[in-house]
Amino acid sequence: MASDQLTPAADWAARRKAPFPGESEDYRQAREALLAEEIEFRRHMTRLVEQRRALPPGPVIEKDYRFRDANGEELGLIDLFSDKDTLVAYFWMFGPQRERPCPMCTNWLGAVEGNAADIKQRVALKVLGRSPVARQLAFAQERGWTDLDFVQTVGDDYAADVGALPGDGQEWASLMVFRKDGDKVRLFWSSGMDFEMADPGQDPRDAPDIASLWSILDLTPEGRGTDWYPKLSY
Repeated sequence: MASDQLTPAADWAARRKAPFPGESEDYRQAREALLAEEIEFRRHMTRLVEQRRALPPGPVIEKDYRFRDANGEELGLIDLFSDKDTLVAYFWMFGPQRERPCPMCTNWLGAVEGNAADIKQRVALKVLGRSPVARQLAFAQERGWTDLDFVQTVGDDYAADVGALPGDGQEWASLMVFRKDGDKVRLFWSSGMDFEMADPGQDPRDAPDIASLWSILDLTPEGRGTDWYPKLSY
């Protein structure tokens, strides 16, 4: 529906019903104004999703990237799709040089684990790492993860090409969405916001934020903070 045919957000916000009595007039006005912004934000997110889905065909992946699954079988990128047409591939920071995986990657995957069985009804979902699959699975068992599919990248070409190995000895996470096109694979979407694109005082992140941790903390008066990150244990 065209935006000029939608009910103005302020009109919807004016119909807000307070869940508890005793609101001050200042609170009511501020909450009503915020609700109007939240409605506009939801509408903008909807437009963003529609714009993403309307992307023209991305580039064909020409390089023969190799992977190894839990059975030790070597696979190509197209094999990771299984019977699906779309592949969501998350490269996590758990290379062989790491004693333990990245806490933020672990936090994000823990949330995805809870939805993985549902996600895999629609698309292929793979977690890629530079460590052997057995090592990745050992950590998954420790966390109680059962629905995530782990794959080892064979060599570092994939990690380097998607920007996960910047060349300074570090690893970065990477989220890619691929689309099958006959017997070829095309890039559909990749996270494009790097650290330099963060505004002053802002933690680098995608929009919308894909981490449920931050989405929940953003609802609170304290917010996500500026000096706190999740840990592997508390």
